[in-house]
Amino acid sequence: MDRTPSDDFSALIGRVESVALRAVVEHWQQARAAKPLPGWSDLSPSAIAPYLKQLWAFRYDRHTAEFTARLAGSRVVVGFGDSFRGTPLKQLHPPHVFKLAQEHMSKVVLGPAIYRSSGKLFKVGEHVIEGERIILPLASNGHHGDGVLGATEFAFQGISGPIELLCENLEWFSI
Repeated sequence: MDRTPSDDFSALIGRVESVALRAVVEHWQQARAAKPLPGWSDLSPSAIAPYLKQLWAFRYDRHTAEFTARLAGSRVVVGFGDSFRGTPLKQLHPPHVFKLAQEHMSKVVLGPAIYRSSGKLFKVGEHVIEGERIILPLASNGHHGDGVLGATEFAFQGISGPIELLCENLEWFSI
């Protein structure tokens, strides 16, 4: 049986375990209004402010197919040593990690689709960090994806250093 996009959204909400991530997804859905996709300007700063430390965002250039960092919450900054605003995705990761991140974020923005994963999210040195991650598409014109909003929930362990993204229990949801 095929699922309709609204069925997929209900399924997504039912799968998101983190209260913070669920609030971000629900706000994204509300910000869509009658459009297929919300734009960055449709999001309410006050609605997402409580989750800012878990948020990250990238702009997408359809002509170059490149993602450029737009926002990094404090938990994200720990893994990169500083704010990465304005940094191209390809400069943030080694080639094998960049390829995976580019592939997943491209599917989100061009599908469009919603990404959810849980379990092993990333590795810092020998430490594997588990949690939950979502990636949502954004479109300044409401129709053609030009960015992604991500949020990651994990138990902060005070570990810093280069991160290697991991992907476990990946799920895709239609819009």
